[in-house]
Amino acid sequence: MRKHLVIALAAICALGAGCGRSTSGTAAPTPPSSAGKSAKDLVPETVRKSGELRMATSEGYPPMEMYKPGTQEMTGVDADLATAIGARLGLRTRIINASFDGLIPGLQGGRWDIAMAALSDLEQRRKAVDFVDYFNAGGSIMVKKGNPEGIKTLADLCGKKVVLAKGSSNLEIGKRQDDRCAQKMEIMQSEDAPTGLLTIDSGRTVATIVDSPVAAMYAKETGKYDVLPEQYDAGPWGIAIDKKQTGLRDAVAKALQELIDNGEYGKILEKYGTTANAVAKVTINTGA
Repeated sequence: MRKHLVIALAAICALGAGCGRSTSGTAAPTPPSSAGKSAKDLVPETVRKSGELRMATSEGYPPMEMYKPGTQEMTGVDADLATAIGARLGLRTRIINASFDGLIPGLQGGRWDIAMAALSDLEQRRKAVDFVDYFNAGGSIMVKKGNPEGIKTLADLCGKKVVLAKGSSNLEIGKRQDDRCAQKMEIMQSEDAPTGLLTIDSGRTVATIVDSPVAAMYAKETGKYDVLPEQYDAGPWGIAIDKKQTGLRDAVAKALQELIDNGEYGKILEKYGTTANAVAKVTINTGA
């Protein structure tokens, strides 16, 4: 759901983030080679010798990846998780800011080891990379603080004025619901989520649908909105790793599970208000 322009949709679903697909398939089994070993034990020798885990991301999608105010220091869910994974692997994490559409080609070219940038685990992308799934996200309804309209589900949007971002998966969620409404919605389309929220502030609309972690961030930072708990079209986001690097994939998966088990993963998500997007168990390639 990260990109909003319809003309870019094909590129998004091939390389971009968050196209709002539902989870399907089953968790990949733990590779026999990883049984009984720690994440650090599984690190391939070539990566171990380098002493670092090179993580590529694309800044500009808070709370997942962003610069600390007034600096060029990367922070956010993905940056913190990558740093914690590197520590479990006995490596120093080096975060590289790259162009969004260059993340997967960079993995294939060996310019970095992993990519984390709110990447949805989708079948088309799995032709090039494997995904260690670490986050589950979909669209959530946002309303004015106190929820004066008493909205609880998508069905409650029928007959109401709603704002949705142009070309987004969230717009498609709204349109599908509108098809089921006896009394149709009045849907206004905004350029992006922040612009849409302004129409709620002014009373021109009563609700919107925004990617759940982003919705949580806006609600927390402004104190002006409520985010309803249900997520629509939720699916996994994954850590992308080149398909040839199965050893590193298994090491990263083990490291992430260790972080879940020791509570550090939960603390990182809590720090950024994304606890609702947590997974209980690491899976590999389980997206749609």
